[in-house]
Amino acid sequence: MSGIFGVVDKKDCVGDLFYGTDYHSHLGTEYAGMAVLGEDFQRQIHSLKESQFKSKFYDDYKRMRGNMGIGVISDSDEQPIYLNSKFGPFCIATCGLIENKKELVQSLLKKGVSFSEVSKGKLNTTELAAKLITQGESLIDGIEKMFEEIEGSCSLLLLTEEGIYAARDRLGYTPLVVGKRADTYAVTLETSAFLNLEFEIVKYLQPGEIVLLNQGGLVEKRKGAANKQICTFLWIYTGFPASTYEGINVEVVRERCGRCLAKRDKDIEVDIVSGVPDSGIAHALGYAMESGKPFRRPLVKYTPGYGRSYTPSSQGLRDLIAKMKLIPIKDIIKGNRIVVCEDSIVRGTQLKNFTVKKLWDAEAREIHIRPACPPLMFHCKFCLSTRSVDELVARKAIRALEGKDIEDVSAYLDCTSLQYKKMVEWIARDLEVTTLRYQTIDDMVEAIGLPKEKLCLYCWNGQHPKAIR
Repeated sequence: MSGIFGVVDKKDCVGDLFYGTDYHSHLGTEYAGMAVLGEDFQRQIHSLKESQFKSKFYDDYKRMRGNMGIGVISDSDEQPIYLNSKFGPFCIATCGLIENKKELVQSLLKKGVSFSEVSKGKLNTTELAAKLITQGESLIDGIEKMFEEIEGSCSLLLLTEEGIYAARDRLGYTPLVVGKRADTYAVTLETSAFLNLEFEIVKYLQPGEIVLLNQGGLVEKRKGAANKQICTFLWIYTGFPASTYEGINVEVVRERCGRCLAKRDKDIEVDIVSGVPDSGIAHALGYAMESGKPFRRPLVKYTPGYGRSYTPSSQGLRDLIAKMKLIPIKDIIKGNRIVVCEDSIVRGTQLKNFTVKKLWDAEAREIHIRPACPPLMFHCKFCLSTRSVDELVARKAIRALEGKDIEDVSAYLDCTSLQYKKMVEWIARDLEVTTLRYQTIDDMVEAIGLPKEKLCLYCWNGQHPKAIR
């Protein structure tokens, strides 16, 4: 999932843009970019594969000038994209995933539309969104038609000479929030970006809603729908602890998830509770508060310089980060029965090879793994959370138990079924842990506090969110 941030000021906006964009660095490791409009458009894109946002963009931050700008931390494509269109010049940054990209590209090519942003044979998704928008009668009409044509999700910021258009995807999968500080307006995916920049939240955009931010303030261009299916994974793993979505704080939800896990663990005795840094920490704190067992840190993360091992596209790089970032403390581990709270188990390889192994090597007595969400069963259709079904450890377990791949996995989705029990036991053996117990969907939904129908649960139950028009 990428992160986007935009700001409009009557004075120079680049300082706010620089720091506001940087506060989304946990959402992507591939590219980042900033576009600013002063006397003219200025745009800069850098790779983040070998260094962090601040170091890459510090010189640009000192050089760029303008009173409107957008920034992006991208999990895949180079962006923002600049386009001189029939509506005038604009820059655009997006977050989301367009599942039917190939079909849409072929359709546009037949209409005579050309594409220029191609890297390693792959078309840039943000350029596709831009070209779809230019097929409309106006920018607003184009954005709405783009929403209608795509399968997946796409929230966006569009920098024009009249201001910044912000549009939340039609399903409400990703959040967009508007903030205000005196005469300055900003829009963000992560509300944590507002706190130190002293912006106050003035509006949570609704699904499909389009607004314009300019020096005159906030203008609603299209109303959104009350119905939404926001990504549940934002609270469980993806989001930053200080952020709120739909008014619900991430850290508080994670603590409640941990409490739910502890309530179902009356049948085991443990000595300490721990969480896999960073996203497992709050889940573990909740578990410790509910169970009364002490929270301790048998594994510590070495500096924020090591990013998320889940995000990079390369398995080799994911493994390297997972190995190097966590350092075990044998004096805390040795001889103890340890509950390890984790946000989720995707492939299982990092947990097994670089977390569980370190605990066993340091002579843990028992290891009890507690993920804060159910087994992941389906690849995400709305961002790059899970890239394929085959890599999911739950699917590997089912394949091993059935002797083949099966299409209907409904029996394995029911946490009370015998098939589900056998699947979890297989995963526990594969991970080489004492016990494994997943969060239930109902407990996870309860911890968030939104009605079930307002959450996207596709990764766990395969039920496709539908927009209500």
